[in-house]
Amino acid sequence: MTEPARIADEENDPQADRFLDREESWLRFNQRVLELAEDPDIPLLERVRFLAIFASNLDEFFMVRVAGLARRLATGIAVPAPGGRHPREQLRRISEVVHELGRRHAQVFHGPISKALETAGIMLVRWAELRPTERERMHQLFREQIYPVLTPFAVDPAHPFPHISGRSLNLGIFVRDPSRSNGRRVFARIKVPSVLPRFIALGGDRFVPVEDVIAAHLSQLFAGMEIIEHHAFRVTRNADLEVDEDETDNLLKSLEHELLRRRFGPLVRLEVEDTISDDALALLSRELGAEPGEVYRTQGPLDLSGLTQLADLDRPELKYSPFVPVEPPELIDGTLFDAMRERELLVHHPYESFNTSVVRFLADAARDPKVLAIKQTLYRTSGDSPIVDALIDAAAAGKEVVVLVELKARFDEQNNISWARKLEDAGCHVVYGLVGLKTHCKLALVVRQEDDGTLRRYCHIGTGNYNPSTARIYEDLGLFSCAPEVGQDISDLFNHLTGFSRDVSYRRLLVAPHALRQGLLDRIQGEIDHHRAKRPARIRAKTNSLVDEEIVDALYTASRAGVPIDLWVRGGCVLRPGIPGLSETIRVRSILGRFLEHSRIFAFDNGGDTDMWIGSADLMPRNMDRRVEALVRIADPDHCERLTEIMDMAMSDTVSSWHLAPDGSWTRHSRDADGEPLRDIQRWLRRHRHLRSVDG
Repeated sequence: MTEPARIADEENDPQADRFLDREESWLRFNQRVLELAEDPDIPLLERVRFLAIFASNLDEFFMVRVAGLARRLATGIAVPAPGGRHPREQLRRISEVVHELGRRHAQVFHGPISKALETAGIMLVRWAELRPTERERMHQLFREQIYPVLTPFAVDPAHPFPHISGRSLNLGIFVRDPSRSNGRRVFARIKVPSVLPRFIALGGDRFVPVEDVIAAHLSQLFAGMEIIEHHAFRVTRNADLEVDEDETDNLLKSLEHELLRRRFGPLVRLEVEDTISDDALALLSRELGAEPGEVYRTQGPLDLSGLTQLADLDRPELKYSPFVPVEPPELIDGTLFDAMRERELLVHHPYESFNTSVVRFLADAARDPKVLAIKQTLYRTSGDSPIVDALIDAAAAGKEVVVLVELKARFDEQNNISWARKLEDAGCHVVYGLVGLKTHCKLALVVRQEDDGTLRRYCHIGTGNYNPSTARIYEDLGLFSCAPEVGQDISDLFNHLTGFSRDVSYRRLLVAPHALRQGLLDRIQGEIDHHRAKRPARIRAKTNSLVDEEIVDALYTASRAGVPIDLWVRGGCVLRPGIPGLSETIRVRSILGRFLEHSRIFAFDNGGDTDMWIGSADLMPRNMDRRVEALVRIADPDHCERLTEIMDMAMSDTVSSWHLAPDGSWTRHSRDADGEPLRDIQRWLRRHRHLRSVDG
């Protein structure tokens, strides 16, 4: 059935195929990233960065999502997805879409972006294009810095085919020994060490791929052999960790062991340059166990996630204009503790400074002699973290410091193991959360003895990680509060996480996995009841992903009842908006830009008494059922008004965004009918937050 016919059929039967395919929806998110790279109105090196982000995103998609589908097929537990596709059909469709997007990615890089880079004096050239003086420099560089770290691996009866680690860049070489009469070709492999830069600087903003430099010197690596052909290739492997927490006595050591296995999990993708010979590809496919659908031929060079090296060049005229976050006006005078006693504070990063709010909160707590205890969750943090330093300083000052480090934060496991050990060595109490659940909530609790001898709890609840590095590019929200009910809630939650407390009832928090799902479902039903009673009713939500079937069905029910629903979804969305009789009151928008939209907001008109929440949870089964998540209710009417203004602006037709159609396609709306650019909400917020700070 063609797509238009399928949609027409579903309009007659709205319940049929009511979910979009989750995997394709995610790929369409990455397509939106690619569209930013294709946009000539975006500064050139930022377009290069979007190309790198696209490639990096695709790596993770294969390592996790494609690997999961392949595992289901291999274990015989493959069942159709909510969208109706069998995993085998999903993998086939993924291959189609990835090949389509891969062609676009290569076309924009080798076409308009390469031309614009050349005009700007930045060139990525292949070995054949090097000048004689550049080749001489590369010969010397190879001898001094590259040759010593290379290890050629021959494949013959005495040397089996080497195991290729995930995401490594490799050269496959065919050589012949001219001293032997049989003229037999032998295969060899060279791994490009990750310690080498992806692109070698030639000087004057000219670069050459590192594999080209290695390939030009193969005769030195295979002395006396005839080099017949060589080709770059790259493998992506299953990177999901498998740790049975019920069966292990030491989660940290078990996770370390599993991390060693990650690089050698089952293959899910083989990338080769489109110039590879059939013989070479056949050998690689056979030895690596790559099926035809797992092979991706592309115009080289491979691994364009390395383009961040070019995007980081010191060429400010080719980047976004400098941006300095403002200090929240409430914190300009007096201490943060004083400000929190006056009223709750809502901060919006990166427009308002993470360092002068969140980092300051923990640093002040570490120094303040009146602070008795600090409790903190850490899911991801930066390599050189002032937050970890503050916690260590607090422990050194004799304060009680409890840190919940989530060891299973995907792709940050090794970092978090290191932090856990460092914190333990400094005297902090480190715990790893609950068995079977990831602790994803973003919480900090400071217990302080006031001048009158009473104890007061100062709290921070955020939507993003305690990571000063990503806080400069991730859009997030944070609430500072010393309201007694918030302090009691967070104390109870920490007791649940670190001990054996069974109390899972809270006052201003919605906590997963015990109450978040039902709390949101109850509020959706509440809007239906308000609408039927002719009271103000509306649902607004901002989330990174919307793939939970029960939540989607509840939103469909609300839409059929007539409740207006606005959804701001950055990434994957399986809900199909605008279908008569099913979702005609639902609009879905997506915004991508300079900053990564990361905050989660859930707002309900609630009969005229706005019920608004922010927190760490996306609308995904894992967030509802397999993670510890926390949403906090926003109580200050001014804060609710502030967030409502942002939500309404994002849904406005005067703001640049992508609109989701019923068939799952996204259309970018960036210009009005006269061709003029629509408003950029992130640019508006940068200006608005600056004015708010100046005006006080």
